[in-house]
This record gives sequence, structure tokens and C-alpha cells, in this order.
Amino acid sequence: MDRTAGKELALAPLQDWGEETEDGAVYSVSLRRQLSQRLSRGTGPAPRPAADAFVHYRTSKVRALRAARLERLVRELVSGDREQDPGFVPAFLATHRAFVSTARVLGLLLPPPPPPLPPGSRALGWALRPPTLARAVVSVLGSWLRDHPQDFRDPPTHPDLGSVCTFLGWAAPAGPEAQEAEKLLGDFLEEAERKQEEEEKQASRPPGAAQTPRPDSPEGCSEEEEGPAREGPELLDFGVDEVAEQLTLMDVELFSKVRPCECLGSVWSQRDRPGATSTAPTVRATVTQFNMVIGCVLGSVLGEQGLAAPQRAQRLEKWIRIAQRCRELRNFSSLRAILSALQSNPIYRLKRSWGAVSRERLSTFRKLSQIFSDENNHLSSREMLSQVKMHVDTPPFWGPQKLPPGPVPYLGTFLTDLVMLDTALPDMLEGDLINFEKRRKEWEILAHIQQLQKRCRSYCLSPRAPVLAALRDQRQLSEEQSYRVSRVIEPPAASCPSSPRIRRRISLTKRLSAKLSRERGSSPGGSPGDPSSPASSLSPGSPPSSPRSRDPPPGSPPASPGPQSPSTKLLPLSLDPPGLRPSALPLSSSHISLPGQQGSEARVIRVSIDNDHGNLYRSILLTSQDKAPSVVQRALQKHNVAQPWARDYQLFQVLPGDRELLIPDNANVFYAMSPAAPGDFVLRRKEGARPTTTVSSP
Repeated sequence: MDRTAGKELALAPLQDWGEETEDGAVYSVSLRRQLSQRLSRGTGPAPRPAADAFVHYRTSKVRALRAARLERLVRELVSGDREQDPGFVPAFLATHRAFVSTARVLGLLLPPPPPPLPPGSRALGWALRPPTLARAVVSVLGSWLRDHPQDFRDPPTHPDLGSVCTFLGWAAPAGPEAQEAEKLLGDFLEEAERKQEEEEKQASRPPGAAQTPRPDSPEGCSEEEEGPAREGPELLDFGVDEVAEQLTLMDVELFSKVRPCECLGSVWSQRDRPGATSTAPTVRATVTQFNMVIGCVLGSVLGEQGLAAPQRAQRLEKWIRIAQRCRELRNFSSLRAILSALQSNPIYRLKRSWGAVSRERLSTFRKLSQIFSDENNHLSSREMLSQVKMHVDTPPFWGPQKLPPGPVPYLGTFLTDLVMLDTALPDMLEGDLINFEKRRKEWEILAHIQQLQKRCRSYCLSPRAPVLAALRDQRQLSEEQSYRVSRVIEPPAASCPSSPRIRRRISLTKRLSAKLSRERGSSPGGSPGDPSSPASSLSPGSPPSSPRSRDPPPGSPPASPGPQSPSTKLLPLSLDPPGLRPSALPLSSSHISLPGQQGSEARVIRVSIDNDHGNLYRSILLTSQDKAPSVVQRALQKHNVAQPWARDYQLFQVLPGDRELLIPDNANVFYAMSPAAPGDFVLRRKEGARPTTTVSSP
């Protein structure tokens, strides 16, 4: 067969080869194909003409640590080959808190101090132990202090940071790592002193003299306030650009402060457990901001009941224009919040108001909604997050040669993928080995968050006190209030033909299937991409907390357009508490079969409880060995049902077309369920069974 001279074969540069076990650790082995360096002209004999017809490659073996015990992982930090596995150290530092404390890692990493020197002798710290090992430890500590300084915060004395300062004081006393550690310790202590002084001043103030947030501070807009109506311009009295830019400013500040490690599924899913109100504070702040934007939209559209349909339509159009401007600013967080509010049931059902909206604005609304469509696992929003340049239809706001700032992502996008990874992949493998391959996948997502945070620094926006004050003082409506006001504005009707028709969601399990299938089919060095959040909604026209609702609860903003629940308290996703995690699986089971695949041995399903406490979904890893009683018991425990009795409940699979499939009490759920339908299930109490109570999350 003839070949074109110099034509390169289309082969993957990195191919899986297998596994190797060494010293109790499991390595994944790949073959890397690299272009050979040819001799430059004049530096050697000229190649023969026949040799020019081919491209020369060389193949090298690449090993990456996949699973090991903790001691072996820590040893790999200082003895591993950085060239062969450059991602090990950053992945470990970013995710270690999911399986071990910082103090434990330092106890294994830091060598003991050197013995005291004889009187009159002098020696450098480097001479007291092997220089290579000392330099490796110092290098790891430098990366740790620079990239994750909050890991060392442990008030009031910060003992972990003190141990680091002691080690660096004798190992590298004049190095930048020692200076960074001393500076960080000083900052922590000064911060504690300032906090104590503020608490003392607060205690000395008379009752009722609480300090109010400054009107020009974006942080002052994150809390809801109730009280008499404010004097001054309303929020929608300001221009579209002004409102969108101030929303972007607030989102940028909050997203820049997010600690990526708080987004880990094992960390974020603990937020609803008793006593965990301080868990993931930086992520909670973004949730509060997201809810505030939704509340502003609901309050401004539904706040005045006496408005005529054309007047209310003008407010809808104004918010659509603000959403479009957020899109131009690449602020996907506020864009998602505005769309979620416009798609919520109290606003979506207002057919007369939507009927008065212009066709141009409805077209814009539909196009914006397609950004968060569930098609192809939210492919549209993921592609936009990965773009360097803005979309072609965006005006050149920042000039022809300068890259635009941002984007500001919707954080729930990342949280969902991290939760799905945490649910689908086990923490431990056979032989009591830590599944570090799982941590690598998590780190790829956390690294993307860090990259976006760096790109957000290029925004140049200034706070405008009047707009921020209007955002802070905008009337907020509760779930019941928004739904009740909506029904007063337009009494219930059989349908809403004039409301914008948009496709509904697909299930979380389908998104998990698409995500994991992409990862299995990609090269080992590939990135999983950006996550996306599951949606939460009630059936259109149903009252809040309807026990017959088929859609996810008012616990999170909608993942795709469609009528949503009347809620101003929408969390970004409905996550599982870590009470029931996948148990240790054999080493060969770390690659879990995908949901919906033929021949799969496991898949992730979502189970809700049909009661009056809402319709909150919890994710469960279902294997081919699970019987109905065990699945029901695990679902009840994940829903924090007090004194769960599995025999008192029946498990139904939700099928398309408002149909349900009853799973027999003693059936194997994996084989009894319909494989073609989404993995959504609902638990219902049998008639005559004793009532149970659900422990509500704080």
C-alpha cells in the first residue's frame, strides 16, 4: 500500500497498557507515543532520501499511582517522579481532606528535627539529612502553602502551621517557603485578634444598634431583609447594563473566594447534617447569592398584584434583557438564576402576561434557555465555559484584540459532577487501598474551578451604591407567597398555551451515564469537562410540596427550561448525605459500569419520598445484587427518616407518561426495573403502615 511521504499516522498519543503492583501500590501503566527529535541540518550526516518519507516516533512507559495505602501516598509526594506523573502532588493536596486530615499528612511527611549540635560546632540544616529528600519536602510544603493556605487554619494556635514553620526554620531558614509560612501564621493570628476586637465592640453596643451593611458593598446584598418599603428607585428603574454589571460584580467576588476543596462531594454533601451549618461557607455564600437573584425576579414580577398583563410583560422583558446582558458579560451564574426564576411555576403559569411579551423577547428567552438544556449532558453550557473567545453574536465589548474576562460559571454545575463521582466511585478498593484514581477525577474538576477563578480577575467593574441598595432591599417572596400571589394574579387554568414552550429535563442518571462514558472513552490524560447541576421543580400547576409531584423538589434551580417550583430558596442541587457511601469494592470494580448500559453491574438511581415534606431526591448506587428491602432501607436512611421501617414502604419506578412500575417487595431491583426508563424512583408508605417522620435539614 502506498503512503504519502511524511504523512503522520492518526494514533492516540497515550494508550492504556495495564496495571502494575509494586510495594503494595497499584499503578496504571500507559504507553506514550512521542515524536523523535531529528538531527538538525549541519549537525550530523544527512538522512537518506528514503528516511524522509517517514515520521519517527519513540514509545515510553508512563506510570501513574492509582491506589495505595496512606503511608505510600505520602511517600509518593516526595519520592515520586514528577515528570512521569505531574498531576499527583496537586491532586493529593487538593483532595486529601476527603480521606485524611492535614495533621495526619504532616505527621507522615515532616521528618523529626535534627539532634542538637555539640557545643561550638556549626552546621547547616541541609547537612543533617539527605538533600534530595529535604528539598522534596520543602517543595511540597511550598506548593501546599501557596495553593491551599486555608488547610493550615486551626484556631486559636494553628498547630499544623506551627509544625511547618518549625521544620522550615531548620531545613530552609532563608527560603521563600519559610517566609510564606511565617507570614501566613502572622495573618491568621492578626485575623483572630481583629475578630475578637469586633466581637467585643459588638457586645458593648446597646441592643438594637446592630451595624447595617454598607450600601456600596456587594456583600450587603446577600441577605434577605424584611421591613417597610424602601424609599428611592426600584431595581427595575435602573438600566439593563447597570443591573447586569452589578450582579456580575457580586458573582465575581463570591466565586473568587470559593475554596475548591469545599466543592468536593464528600464535603458539600455534609452541609445538611446536624451541626454542619459552618460546612463549606464559601459555597453557601454563592447559594445565598443565587437565591437572592431568584427572589429579586420573583418579587419584582409578582410583587404588585394590580399590574395589568402588558405592564407585567414589560417586567418580564426587562429581566430577559438583563439575562441577555449577563450572557454578554459571560456571567452564567446570574443568567441561570434569572432563567430559573422566569421558568418557576409562579411566573411561568402567567399565560396572559407571557402572551403580551414580544416575539423578539420570547425568541431571546428560548435561545438563552437552550444554554442550560439537558441535551447531551448540558453540552451547550459546558462548551461555553471552555471557550476562550466570546460567542460570535456577542458585541466586541472589550475590543478586537483583548480576550474577554470570565466566565463566571454556575457553581452548581461543578457540584453535581463532583457529587456524582463521589456517589459512583468507591473511596476504598480491595486490600484497604485508597482509590486515588477517584481523587484524580475530582482534581480535574477542581483545577478547572481554579482556572476560572484566575480568569475572573480580569473583570473591571465598579460598585454602584444605588443599584446594590436596590438589590438588597428588593422585596423577597417565600414559596407560599409567590405561589399564592401568582394564583391571585391569574386564577388556575387547565393549561397555559401562551407560556413559552420549552423541553423538559432528562434525569440525573442519564447525565451521569454520559459523563462517565466520556471519561472511559477518552485518554487517561483527558479532562472530564465541566459539571452541571441537577434541576428541581414541581409539576406545572401543582401547589408547593405536592406529594404527587414527579419532578425534583424546590431544592435547586432548574437545570433546563420549563415550569419550575415556586421557591425563592433554591439550592443548587439535591445532594446525598455521606451516611451511606459505597463500600469497599474489588480493585477491578473501580470502573463502575454506566447507568443505562447493557450488561452494567451498577448504576446510580434517584429516590424520593412521597410525603408532605417536599420531593427531595437522593442518589443511591444500585448494584445487581440489591434486593428491594435493602434499597428501601438505604433510601430511608439517606432521607433521614427516623426509625425507618422498610417493610412499611413500596418502591415505584417513575416511567415516562406519568406511569409507574411497582417493584415487588422481594425482587432484585436491578433486574426488575425498566432499563430504558430514567432511574427515578419514589417511595410510598403502604396503606395502614405506621407514620414516620423525616428529620428536616437545617
